[in-house]
Amino acid sequence: MRIGVPKEIKESEYRVAVTPAGVYELTRAGHEVCVEKGAGLGSGITDDEFRKAGARVIDAHAGVYAGAEMVMKVKEPLPEEYPLVTGKHLVFTYFHFAASRELTDAMLKSGAACVAYETVTDSRGGLPLLVPMSEVAGRMAIQEGAKYLESPMMGRGILLGGVPGVERGHVTILGGGVVGSNAARVAAGLGADVVVLDVDLNRLRHLADIMPANVSVMYSNRYTIDEQLRRADLVVGAVLIPGTRAPRLVTREHLSTMKSGAVIVDVAVDQGGCVETMKPTTHGNPVFLVDGVVHYGVANMPGAVGRTSTYALTNATLPYAMELAGRGLNDAVRANPGLMAGLNVIHGKVTYRGVAEAFGLDCTAPQEAL
Repeated sequence: MRIGVPKEIKESEYRVAVTPAGVYELTRAGHEVCVEKGAGLGSGITDDEFRKAGARVIDAHAGVYAGAEMVMKVKEPLPEEYPLVTGKHLVFTYFHFAASRELTDAMLKSGAACVAYETVTDSRGGLPLLVPMSEVAGRMAIQEGAKYLESPMMGRGILLGGVPGVERGHVTILGGGVVGSNAARVAAGLGADVVVLDVDLNRLRHLADIMPANVSVMYSNRYTIDEQLRRADLVVGAVLIPGTRAPRLVTREHLSTMKSGAVIVDVAVDQGGCVETMKPTTHGNPVFLVDGVVHYGVANMPGAVGRTSTYALTNATLPYAMELAGRGLNDAVRANPGLMAGLNVIHGKVTYRGVAEAFGLDCTAPQEAL
């Protein structure tokens, strides 16, 4: 199969969809890999490293798409890339369709097959291609939140761990999954007072067993959310419903009850966000104020640590890419139910229920669409 790896064009996105080790494995299996010039530089990978691994490096962004059967990316195609995606393509990347009707319509119009990293499942029903970036994003949420709590950054002037004789910061984490648990560990390590909210009692029991003593867990409902938002110096939105829009847990009305200079980091922003007043931002302009509360809404947080994120991501994606390239889409998804779950759009039809429900579109069973 001919595999194209374009350079990511989303603002401040430094990741690349494959490493030289991945190129080596793909080419050794008989596939052709074409990488756009400079695609790996943000992750510390040179063009020569890709060439030595067996890739062909070309200058033209459009040329990568034109020559590819499977396009491997990190982030969703942007509007300037929509015309480059056609019905001949299998596009394997993070799509987060439920957050963008424009993207969904564009990929439906293209006729391409879209396999979304974020909905591929494993034998236990987990999300193996979402986990590594969720780990990064959860840890970064505290790192970024702590920075924007500083007074020069419009925050409350709070040191999360405090010092002897001074109260430490209070961190509220909405969601106890991969993002939430990683955020909790980092916040606890800084010495903050941490509360994790979730609706899954089994998950809360697990977190209670493994978390440090300064992490508490609470069942999430409207009352506890209201109470925690009033107390919080830093709020992390870490709610995920796979493939569908994130539920809105923090409303505009809540902001009036929060401390002036408190910070909200909404990791769910790429799935529409769990904060009503949140909007996607960039690493170049990451925050804005609403009613005195600092909002951080960067939709590609792991992109800022390109090298760590690229290697963590491709460790997870390469086996699936090998399967898709080796078997072809139809045989691969029929043989692997987890890959079938990743198929969101094909032949102009939505095949993932969460995406269809987000926009009131018809949903076609993936087996039928194939």
